[in-house]
Amino acid sequence: MNKRFLQMQSRRQLLAAALRYGTLGLLGAAGGAAFARRRRLLREGKCINHGVCRGCEVFEACGLPQALSAKQVLARMGNGGK
Repeated sequence: MNKRFLQMQSRRQLLAAALRYGTLGLLGAAGGAAFARRRRLLREGKCINHGVCRGCEVFEACGLPQALSAKQVLARMGNGGK
């Protein structure tokens, strides 16, 4: 093999690695930003589930008006509809 082919091959590998790790870094940063945003919303007491209380993981501890209303409805349904 000639020197030029080996040089081109290593340049190609360098570009592929740069794209691969750049993409990995961007995905990691986006995931970290989403995680930080979710924690900030929880800390501020804002809804993280867009108003869908039934399947929310923080439903039991939530004190937002919509969650309180849903809890009242569920309590009434559990007490025979009274």
